[in-house]
Amino acid sequence: MPNGADLGQCDLVAEDAALLEHVVGDMPILADLGRSDLLLFCRGCDGRVRIVAQAMPHSVTPLYEKDRVGSVASPAEYEYVLAAFDRGPRPTRVRTVEVRGSSVARLVHGVRGHDARIIAVLAQDSYWLAYERHRRRSAAFRRALQMFFAMVLRGELEGACGLSPFGEHDGILYVGLDRRVRYASGVAAGIYRRLGYRDDLVGRRLGDLETPDQDLVAEVVDTERCIEHTDEQYGRTLVRKALPVTARDETWPPAWLPLPWIRHWPAPRLRGVLLLVHDATEAVETQRELESKLALIREVHHRVKNNLQVIASLMRMQARRSDSKEVRGALGESVNRILSVAVVHEFLSRNATGTINLQEVAHRILSQTQQGLIDPTKQVELSVEGSDIWLPAERATQCALVINELVQNAVEHGIGSRSSGHVWVTLEDHGDAVGITVGDDGAGLPDGFTLDTNANLGLSIVRSMVERDLRGEFLLERGELTRAVVRFSKAVVGGG
Repeated sequence: MPNGADLGQCDLVAEDAALLEHVVGDMPILADLGRSDLLLFCRGCDGRVRIVAQAMPHSVTPLYEKDRVGSVASPAEYEYVLAAFDRGPRPTRVRTVEVRGSSVARLVHGVRGHDARIIAVLAQDSYWLAYERHRRRSAAFRRALQMFFAMVLRGELEGACGLSPFGEHDGILYVGLDRRVRYASGVAAGIYRRLGYRDDLVGRRLGDLETPDQDLVAEVVDTERCIEHTDEQYGRTLVRKALPVTARDETWPPAWLPLPWIRHWPAPRLRGVLLLVHDATEAVETQRELESKLALIREVHHRVKNNLQVIASLMRMQARRSDSKEVRGALGESVNRILSVAVVHEFLSRNATGTINLQEVAHRILSQTQQGLIDPTKQVELSVEGSDIWLPAERATQCALVINELVQNAVEHGIGSRSSGHVWVTLEDHGDAVGITVGDDGAGLPDGFTLDTNANLGLSIVRSMVERDLRGEFLLERGELTRAVVRFSKAVVGGG
């Protein structure tokens, strides 16, 4: 898609506004084929000339680093752009403009509205080297591209918005209505050599190539719409795009011609088809290998999760058989720690890309705590607040353990023997840092409590993980409500 479009300030009738919307939608493929950056200028209601749309090419390195949509034409641009509105552009005249300190070749094209007057000006900017290379291409291709540009600016191209980009390593064929190849780029010749065709493609009939090209071109001739197909042939995966090229038998009517005559001007007719070929074999094979590896990784995480749950079940059985309250408590806490790690592996078994939503992890841990630690006869509420925070798997695992320990500590020591209470987890995304707060409305910290001398095993685990693994800070805040606060940077810091 173009890098934004803003037609709201243009002084246009509805018919011309619809035409420009169509042109803007087709600018990406035009930028790719022209190997150039495109800027669309339009005159606003205040008389100022602004850039209302921009498209950057995928086939070459873009000239512009920033989006220029909405900016007013520079003093250097203003004179000839305004002249193009008033007198019509001269598309064969090449100007030199400066872009980021470099000299660039600029061609200017006009977009004519329903009454044949110029309603917008399209600037086509290219590296001088790319422009000179284009001048040395075959006359058949240059004429085809010229007709294609004019076709797009008349708003006659259909189906282009659904096309994938045309890249630097894609090939181009231009095929006439007689189904003979009129032009073949060097990249296209290389792609067809990999299919076994060693001879020169120019002059060959598509039927002689024994490829899907002939059927694709026939479909475009019938529909006069852009079409894209992906086919496998001789072990290679090719993405083919076919674009109709139309032109009028006469040049566009002059602006002084009466409107009724303009509307009956001879309609354009099909002249040929641009066939764009992309060899996606390596990308498809890489994607298949990646999907296979991801499936294996997901299976490993699934098995790890199952094994952790089995261990947790064995520890629960051992706790039920123990006569010691201390042993049962220690085993119960260990079960929750194991299950908090299992939560992360469960998410990774569904999404092996390595990033975990911390909010989902927190919800799952609180659900497990509610079921395994809180007496169902008590009215203790557990809740999570905050936005989605995506973290790498290792950091998500560390945070899962931290949240589990702090929630478990709040339930056991904050709420304690009370019949009701509230424990909450607040997640804060500070851009480059994360904040985790666990609070409760329980009894509060005893007088003289410090982490250095009074921390239990759970708080000691949290402090160690936050300071050593997350490289963050951990503190307990006193007040009407007790809050445990953890802050750390999202950046992964290597261990020391």
